[in-house]
Amino acid sequence: MKITITITLFIFFGLIAAAQQKAGIITGFIKDAHHNPVTGATIRLLKTTDSVSSQAGTSDANGSFMLNHVSNGTYLLRVTALGQQSYQSPPIIIKNSSVALSPIIMTSSQSIGLATVVVNAKRRLIQTEIDRTIVNVDAMISAAGSNSLEVLEKTPGVSVNASGDITLNGKSGVMVLIDGRQTYMSGQNLSNYLKSIPGGGLDKIELLDNPPARYDASGNAIINLKLKKIKTGGLTGGLQTGYSQGQYARSNNNLNLNFNRKKLNLFGNLSYSHEKNYNTEEYDRFFYNAQQVLSSMILLNDKSISRLNGANLVTGFDYNISDNTTYGVQVNINQTRQKSDYNYENMNFSPLLPDGTGTGSSLINDNLTNWSVNANYLHKFGKSGKELALDANYLNYTSRNEQLLDNYTYTPAGQASGNSRYYYQIPSAIRVYNAKADYSYSLRGKAKIEAGVKTRFASNYNTAGYYNVIDGTPVIDNTRSNQFKYAENINSAYFSVQKAWKYIGIMGGLRLENTHAAGRQFGNAQVAGTQFIKDYTQLFPSLFINYKLDTTGRQSFNFSLSRRINRPGYQQLNPFIFIRDQYSYTSGNPLLTPQYQYRYELKYQYRQALRLGLSYNRFTDVVFRTTTVVDNVFISTPQNVGGGFMYILNLGSTLVPYPWWSSNLDMQILRLGLNGQVDGVTLNPKLSAIRGGAQNQFTLSKKLTAELGGYYISRDLNGQAYTRAMFRINGAIQLKILDGNGSIRFNIDDLFHSWVYHNYSVDLKQAKYTQVTESDTQRIGLAFTYRFGKDKFKRKSKHENNGLDDEKGRL
Repeated sequence: MKITITITLFIFFGLIAAAQQKAGIITGFIKDAHHNPVTGATIRLLKTTDSVSSQAGTSDANGSFMLNHVSNGTYLLRVTALGQQSYQSPPIIIKNSSVALSPIIMTSSQSIGLATVVVNAKRRLIQTEIDRTIVNVDAMISAAGSNSLEVLEKTPGVSVNASGDITLNGKSGVMVLIDGRQTYMSGQNLSNYLKSIPGGGLDKIELLDNPPARYDASGNAIINLKLKKIKTGGLTGGLQTGYSQGQYARSNNNLNLNFNRKKLNLFGNLSYSHEKNYNTEEYDRFFYNAQQVLSSMILLNDKSISRLNGANLVTGFDYNISDNTTYGVQVNINQTRQKSDYNYENMNFSPLLPDGTGTGSSLINDNLTNWSVNANYLHKFGKSGKELALDANYLNYTSRNEQLLDNYTYTPAGQASGNSRYYYQIPSAIRVYNAKADYSYSLRGKAKIEAGVKTRFASNYNTAGYYNVIDGTPVIDNTRSNQFKYAENINSAYFSVQKAWKYIGIMGGLRLENTHAAGRQFGNAQVAGTQFIKDYTQLFPSLFINYKLDTTGRQSFNFSLSRRINRPGYQQLNPFIFIRDQYSYTSGNPLLTPQYQYRYELKYQYRQALRLGLSYNRFTDVVFRTTTVVDNVFISTPQNVGGGFMYILNLGSTLVPYPWWSSNLDMQILRLGLNGQVDGVTLNPKLSAIRGGAQNQFTLSKKLTAELGGYYISRDLNGQAYTRAMFRINGAIQLKILDGNGSIRFNIDDLFHSWVYHNYSVDLKQAKYTQVTESDTQRIGLAFTYRFGKDKFKRKSKHENNGLDDEKGRL
């Protein structure tokens, strides 16, 4: 309740402050001598009376900028950018009006060093564009001491649950990309991978909650994590190192380098992270007979300690053959090593009298290696408005997982009654080949045509070797051991047209996808082999309509509709059984079919001060992990359970109550429900939920800045369980040093250690459970950042390495 009041007060005072602002607005575009957009230029609005800065901002990826809430008066506009000579405008007069400036053309400076550049304003944390929201990570002070998963948890509209599943604006099934490429991971594997990437190595986070036709139809939304690539020339770079302490220590370190010499640009990003974490769980299970009378109970208490080491290398080059043609190569390498020590104890009751106790332990070693190679080519056909982009990719992913389990049981009197030991190895390998071509043609009258084709071949090979350890000797268990191979080919083509008029803009697209998949479980002497083939072709239409209420675009309405697909993840199709303890198993399901979504959304935006969105989402063949009970063992398996729906009201605002205080607010109000069956039991839960957060940034002096934020989520629905309301508070402070090129940052996360999951089951067959899960989320951290180098040449390549940007993380 307290956190609800806190968020309400944030919004209330923010709206009061916004209401006090004047209506003046200044917009414009910044270009270099070649008429290319200048990204990240610093814009300062100065009063002519005393040259005191009134407002500051930065230009976006298109070189555009907007200064809101400008009071009446006469001003000068000063623009600075790396590699460009500073610019100052003639006097600008504001009288309760809006001013659209002519394009500002900046002149290149060939000898400006970073040491002479004075940064007078930082990048805005949140930027909104027509099809996406951009989060500038460097504006998040706490990012330098956090890993990428923790940065995502602090990103407006994004939430991460205890299993590592990520949602965006209330939508699950999110496709996560790194530099426009798919990781082919999900759940805990993706969570571990993101933990291995330091937050200080991130440049931007792009949020697309309704992707257009040029993107694959997979996934309900897209989150693209873009690593830092310094786009200025000469030798430039940056160093970030961070340490945080909770119950255990963590460290995150990142180095990025860029060297540009005439037509050649070389870049590299190297990072290393170490993490030690704990997870405790109280898991109470209750079992009933057919008459719903309590028949037995199992009370589980467990604690796991995990150690994770991750190293990442991103390197490559871009070569400008001419002003119109660029090609490049990029290599990504990631290695993650995780060791976990899991221990549990249980008490059994039948139904209320002690029936025995048990203990167990599990040692897990998981070694992951993920590397990919990308080759890309971009050609512009002079000034004709035509552009051709080609991408080819190869991805290799291997996992070597091994586990040793020990279980012991005791009588109510404490005497040993039995023990068992298991050992198993589950290596897996994924190979992906991908190629795509995109063609665009800009026509007169603000019209554009886009078309493209794409093909992908993927193979997934898994082996499960289960052994019963008898008198120290492993004996294979063929009832559980097997081999599973899955191959998939997806071919697609799309076509889209967009046209803009003075007040209306329309973009429509159609995507065609054909999927051919085959899976085979080889079998052995005790288990018969099985196989399946799936072949289907689908159309995925999309439509976007934008209506501006004025010529400056201060107010606009947007309507969109689309159809999307969620294909089962590779491991979801894997039928092998994974044993957590003697009462908890998980497995895959090769009979899964894709989930489909129909989405309709209406948005309204007033400058940056107010963003509203209302969407209706309808799902068929919903896929989620279900729990069935067999002989008091909980078996977790993904299934198609039926249909579902979700209404989402999104509210967002970027406010500047005072020049020293800016605030980003976001909230989602959801109504969701399912309608299906699991294990013969009707599953029909419905829920209303609220998720919201505030991120406030304060400029305390020229060198000292701070941030304070929080996130709240009401009771929520996760599969066959409800999660009670919870919240967290985080803060950070930054001191700039070394002439503004370095910084020291201090941060604290989960101030009250309130981010604790309280789950309770819904619609289980003759069973119920409650579960409390806690991890090492309360932390304090210290980080150091430094940037260095010269600025002599501006990087010309604008190609985005996006050959795998559309594909669902499916490992």
